[in-house]
Amino acid sequence: MPEAPEVDTDKLREAIDEEIEKEGGALLRTIALTTAVFAALAATASLKAGGSANEALALKTEATGLQAEASDKWSYYQSKNLKATVTELSRSTWVALDKPPPAEIDAALAKYAEDQRKASDEAKALEHERDAKSEEAEHLMHGHHFFAQSVALLQVAIALGAVAALTRKRIVWVGSLLLGLGGCGLFAWAFSI
Repeated sequence: MPEAPEVDTDKLREAIDEEIEKEGGALLRTIALTTAVFAALAATASLKAGGSANEALALKTEATGLQAEASDKWSYYQSKNLKATVTELSRSTWVALDKPPPAEIDAALAKYAEDQRKASDEAKALEHERDAKSEEAEHLMHGHHFFAQSVALLQVAIALGAVAALTRKRIVWVGSLLLGLGGCGLFAWAFSI
């Protein structure tokens, strides 16, 4: 009986395994690289989201303090108005008695009017500053939302990257890549706001 040619299947199997490993290894390296980039961007976006939220909170706190100061100025304005009203009543009493009002009454009325004008100007300036800080805080919070959404998309992309690495499914990695690019786009957009 003639001998059958011997085929070294062990060497063939090793060659096939090496080719599969090369192809899978390249995919794994690509997944690892994109996931690392997404993780770095997610960390940066997370810091920006937290920083903008903290800064907005600080501005809102300053705006609240300015509102309290403005309220104090308006209270002072009202107290001067009450004093002016009482002084005007005193002046009216003198006039009703057909007597000339004392000079200090007119001086007090002029002083109260000047105090009211100053208090009104200061209160309006404080309210203007309050509005500016509040508007800036709103702007920061608007940017914060984009940074936070960016972080969410990047985190999902990272998770999908891990699934793609475990399953070695290129389509899952493509999904990860698309979500990650969306997160990168929101991250860039947040800077332009």
